[in-house]
Amino acid sequence: MHDEPTMRERPIGVFDSGLGGLTVLQALGDLLPDEHFVYVGDTARYPYGDKTPAQLRAFSREIAGFLLDQGAKLLIVACNSATAAALEDLREHVPVPVVGVVEPGLRAAAAVSRTHRTVVIGTQVTADSRVYEHAADQLRLDLALRTVACPEFVHLVEEGRTEGAEAERVVADRLAPLLTARVDTMVLGCTHFPLLARTLSNVVGRGVTLVSSADETAFETRDLLERTGWLRHGDGRGRRVFHTTGDPRRFRMLGAGFLGQTLEDVHHLPLGQLAAARREDPA
Repeated sequence: MHDEPTMRERPIGVFDSGLGGLTVLQALGDLLPDEHFVYVGDTARYPYGDKTPAQLRAFSREIAGFLLDQGAKLLIVACNSATAAALEDLREHVPVPVVGVVEPGLRAAAAVSRTHRTVVIGTQVTADSRVYEHAADQLRLDLALRTVACPEFVHLVEEGRTEGAEAERVVADRLAPLLTARVDTMVLGCTHFPLLARTLSNVVGRGVTLVSSADETAFETRDLLERTGWLRHGDGRGRRVFHTTGDPRRFRMLGAGFLGQTLEDVHHLPLGQLAAARREDPA
């Protein structure tokens, strides 16, 4: 049995293929300011979109092992591709709860949709995997769901072109077929896309509700911590420690745009150290 006071003080582990998961971390930090966080951005192997499911499961196990070594009380898979490939594998093999970004967004969409017509916008890998469609079936959600690949949107975010006439043109061109499909809910199925929320809202209009998987993942995490008794109540902001398998200086510079603030505690995490942390069955 876990000792609740000890578990409360342990950090939450968050990982992504790179920087996009920082939008999830921001939502978590806003909702749970007292919690400690350890974030891993696997930028040396970014993007995950061109990797096989077996590779993503291996990467995820490595990162999970490292985060468990850091004392993580639960893990957040802040990446749609890794969630699709590795969530169930991690839940089977790690001894702490694991939260992905797919199910929370779907539950929120089902709660707010009036017509049940919902679209998910994501990367090509997310669309091809049909992870949202499969999850909706497993959760028995009454949604007429389709996933649309919008790889151009990732480029807009990574290049910092999230607002303005050019961004609206790119978004409008890609989403034009949806605007006549009478969808009333749009799930942001990529952790980059919350940074495009204002432009997306301008294009789709007030009749379409945007659902951020980042925000909904934060709510689900809070609920889980409350149920387990592991919610931390501190006297100030919790610690945030960042690890990247790539260049820490570049991660610090680009990450500030995703997180909306300076990243102070950024460390290089060699891939060899990650491989050593991989756990075949840490339970």
